Amino acid sequence: MRVDLNSDMGEGFGPWKMGDDAAMLSIVTSANVACGLHAGDPEVMVETFRTAREKGVAVGAHPGFPDLWGFGRRIIPFSAGEIERLVAYQIGAAQALAAYAGHRITHVKAHGALGNLTQQDAEVAMAVNRAIRAVDPTLVCLTIALGHQERQAREMGLSCRSEIFADRAYTAEGHLVNRKLPGAVLHDPAETAARAVRMVKQGAIETIDGKLLETPIDSICVHSDTPEAVGIARAVREGLEAAGIAVRPFHEGE
Repeated sequence: MRVDLNSDMGEGFGPWKMGDDAAMLSIVTSANVACGLHAGDPEVMVETFRTAREKGVAVGAHPGFPDLWGFGRRIIPFSAGEIERLVAYQIGAAQALAAYAGHRITHVKAHGALGNLTQQDAEVAMAVNRAIRAVDPTLVCLTIALGHQERQAREMGLSCRSEIFADRAYTAEGHLVNRKLPGAVLHDPAETAARAVRMVKQGAIETIDGKLLETPIDSICVHSDTPEAVGIARAVREGLEAAGIAVRPFHEGE
């Protein structure tokens, strides 16, 4: 068994820092780098890409809504065409600055509110997939498991990998529990790691009501913006490897 371990990074802006990217890049195998609209800027992006290259970590574009104030976690009512162009714009920025840093983009993962919509809203999912196909159809779509984007990407012939979240709770429908609700974000490294290992072994998401929803699991995300992020990421990786599950970038060997 094998799985990728990813984290969303480069989410500072100017002098404002978010998370310990250097520490996370010593643990994860893939990094999703903010492209300047919900977070990030050219300086932050280049530094993140350079560090990832030095540590052998694969990188992807992490496009979101243009919402610095809300960190991309608020829904903004753009049309499907506007979303398509916003995503294309951000992929292009990521490709350019990754190349500048001597690295290359291998995948695209939508951020925050946009990412949640790709799971639940078929029109938004299609807009994101069309943007990826238009800019570079060789890029992997890193999609939230059991969502519209995953299904559509496969139907469109795009390369797709299915992602679960180590540090987020799931509803009975397989959606992420709203962050405003208690228990939506998991904080205990040992419990989070044990749950991640169980989900990979079972090939299923564990929901808050005890259900198991079968899904391919190609990558596990640990968010970098929680205080416990580094400890959780380390515990998850150690737990996976102790269980005999190899932790490698999902594009390796393709």
